[in-house]
Amino acid sequence: MSRGFVKEDDQEEIPIVPPRADLPPGVTNYVTKIGMEALLKEKEALVDEREQLDTTNDKDRRIASNFINAKLQLLNNRILTAKVVDLNKQPQNEIRFGALVTLKIGKSSNLQKYQIVGVDEADISKGKLSFISPIAKLLTNKKVGEKAILKLATENKTFEVIAINY
Repeated sequence: MSRGFVKEDDQEEIPIVPPRADLPPGVTNYVTKIGMEALLKEKEALVDEREQLDTTNDKDRRIASNFINAKLQLLNNRILTAKVVDLNKQPQNEIRFGALVTLKIGKSSNLQKYQIVGVDEADISKGKLSFISPIAKLLTNKKVGEKAILKLATENKTFEVIAINY
C-alpha cells in the first residue's frame, strides 16, 4: 500500500542514529584489548537498556527499541570487524598501534603522553589518539630520540619522542 493512504498518526518515526567514529573503507578495525572490552560492555548496556524499556506506551517503546536496535547494528559491525592487537607482540623500541608515547612538543618543557588506539577508543581528553589520525600516522615507526614534524598552515610542530611503552 502507498504511504499516501496511511494516517499520519500511524507513521513510525525513523530513528536517526549518530554514526560511530569514522573508519575509512578498507582500513582494518584495530582495537586494543581494553577497547574490545569497552565495545562488548557498550553492547551489553544497550541490550539491557532495550530490555528495560517502558512498555506502557507501545508506540514509544517501538521507537525507542528501533533506535537501540539501529545502534546495536552499528556496534555489532564494529565488534565483528575488530582485530585485537596484542601489545606484547609490538616492537617495543618503536611506535606502533597501542604504544603509550611520551612526547616533547615544540620548545615546551612539558611532556605529553598519548596512546595510539582504535577509532572507537580515541578520546583526546584522555590522551588517546586514533591510529588513523595525522599525528599518529606521523609518529608511527619513530623511535626514542627521533623527531616528527607536522606541517601546519602557519607553522610546523615538532614532536620529539622521549619514551615508548606498551
